[in-house]
Amino acid sequence: MNVRIIFAGTPELAVPTLKALTESKHEIVLVLTQPDRPAGRGHKLLASAVKQFTQTYTQIPIVQPASLKPTENYELLKSYQPDLMIVLAYGLLIPKPILELPRLGCINPHISILPRWRGASPGTSAILTGDPGSGVTLIQMDAGMDTGAMLARAMLPIATDDTTGSLHKKLGELAAILVINNLDAIEHQKITPEIQNEQWVTHARKITKEDALINWSLPAVQIERMVRAFDPWPIAHTQVDAERLRIWQSEILTTVTNAIPGTIIARDKQGLDVACGEHSVLRIKQLQWPGGNILNTSDIANQQHRLLVGTHLGN
Repeated sequence: MNVRIIFAGTPELAVPTLKALTESKHEIVLVLTQPDRPAGRGHKLLASAVKQFTQTYTQIPIVQPASLKPTENYELLKSYQPDLMIVLAYGLLIPKPILELPRLGCINPHISILPRWRGASPGTSAILTGDPGSGVTLIQMDAGMDTGAMLARAMLPIATDDTTGSLHKKLGELAAILVINNLDAIEHQKITPEIQNEQWVTHARKITKEDALINWSLPAVQIERMVRAFDPWPIAHTQVDAERLRIWQSEILTTVTNAIPGTIIARDKQGLDVACGEHSVLRIKQLQWPGGNILNTSDIANQQHRLLVGTHLGN
């Protein structure tokens, strides 16, 4: 028997699972995604990645409520007679009555190995902390934040050059595989849920732009993680003459320095070398001034006369 599914998701991360479900034997009866948001300099309304995919490749109806709390939204979802709801990076609270609406409940492919990194930014937190790996945990949703019983897990390593963007791409594909491989077992209730061990819980809080401001007193290894973790948003940055200088790519050097953290100690075609905490050095390989293009190492060496050796970043 085909499972009637309501799918709730918003960003690109959720698209591979949605695509896999549309290609499966099961039926997606409704897609929930967040309302269109203003984007870019013109602040034109932009549809979510999930909406764009759904409109382009399917005939599935789409609903974009600002909240699921109103009773009329419960009644709307009930009218589709769902067997199961799959929620992936949707971004809105699922009220308890809706959690209990489908006969098989609501499941969530959460992009971490729970109970590590419950919350809003698991991929970013994993990179920031230097975790060797990440993964996806399929949970039976309850009223808590990522607290539901675990149905299945899949792991993958975090590469030394992974950004949050590249990690999310891998995790999105992994989530799709995990969901499809377990749908039949979920349908026939052949999975024994595993309760999360509360002793191992860590929380991934919501990231802000302020988190991405570089403190050059930190060791280079930590700043390099920031550069990768905050790509594609909010982008690690430093201040130069009251302007925000974005750092898109960096590299940890084995060089040791006694220079004051934040001081540019070398500049050539390899990049911009900056003193960091614990006598370490970070090489900046891609940067961007406000309103400008991303500059690579050769551009930095040839054009950036403001970034001279001895200049102190972070002013």
